[in-house]
Amino acid sequence: MPPVTERIRTENGFAAFGLPGAPGTDAFWAAARGPASVPAGDGGWTTLFLWRGSPATIGFESWSEPVPLHRWGDTDCWYAQVPMPARLRVTYQFLVADEAYADPFNPAGAGVDRSVVATPDAPAQPHWPVVGADDVLPVPRTRLRWNSERLGGRRTVRVHPVGGGGPVVLLLDGDDWLYLHPAMSAFDSAAASGEMPPVTLVFLPAKDRAAEFAYGTALWEAVRDELLPLVAESGVTADLDRLVVAGQSLGGLSALSAALEFPELVSRVACQSGSFWWTPGALDGDPLGGPPGGAMAARLRERPDLSGLRIAFDAGEHETRMLPHCEPVETLTEQAGATVRVSRSASGHDRAGWRHALLRDVAWALG
Repeated sequence: MPPVTERIRTENGFAAFGLPGAPGTDAFWAAARGPASVPAGDGGWTTLFLWRGSPATIGFESWSEPVPLHRWGDTDCWYAQVPMPARLRVTYQFLVADEAYADPFNPAGAGVDRSVVATPDAPAQPHWPVVGADDVLPVPRTRLRWNSERLGGRRTVRVHPVGGGGPVVLLLDGDDWLYLHPAMSAFDSAAASGEMPPVTLVFLPAKDRAAEFAYGTALWEAVRDELLPLVAESGVTADLDRLVVAGQSLGGLSALSAALEFPELVSRVACQSGSFWWTPGALDGDPLGGPPGGAMAARLRERPDLSGLRIAFDAGEHETRMLPHCEPVETLTEQAGATVRVSRSASGHDRAGWRHALLRDVAWALG
């Protein structure tokens, strides 16, 4: 169920959240920070969000319906006290009219118009630096211009050697991992600490996610015949014989599909919250309302030989409608002979929650 806001107005304002002073005063805004959480009686948390100036709504990434803010008296202080479950990390933004904004009181951003909040009991995400909405993330120096005959159109693919380079890690939805979440810095940090072997990151952007990730084999034929030869010719150290594909949501579905259809190419996968609800036509109605595991489960019941596949599955523990689709696929993949690892992240369907699993599971996939 989506969280419900509640107004708690006391003589001490928001002192329970560590914010002294009367809401809306200059002294209050000078000390304002957010979001701030206090324990709730149900084992979860009540989290305070603040906004200054105008009516606004909080938009959460998949976990909740939008939550309206309330005004404190006749001040310029707008707030919401949002009940949150234990162990949650979620991306959010403030919605004002037709515009979206990052939280000015939260230093943890995800792109120019999003922020990330975690409940105090959410596991840490080592190696992922805190970046603000105004920070410009570093991008790899090596840039490939891929003009694909199979897929059509031109796209820019960035390549980054981690620890000098090694097995190729193909990051689907690569632009998200470049410009919203600092994967380049996180992989560098994990390698420097010894938690990640040297790898070569290939950031593959998507042009039409539904078409490229859910239908047919064109993407993986293009990766095999066009993209990987470009990587080989780039001058960056890259071991193409050991390829890891990392994908989330529809990208996770595509990664497992590639392992089924192109086992000579894809034998190591890190899959976060794969869209295993997918069936032909599912996007025309309630996408998650179909048979558990969708078309992928049906394919796996044919018992393909997946003995050469090493795959790590992860999903958000708060993805109540996704998990019934993920679980049968995880079980059937193992029954088909794959080496399988299954975990759950403290999140909903949200890249901010999958970040630690991405590093951990890529390292595991490489053995």
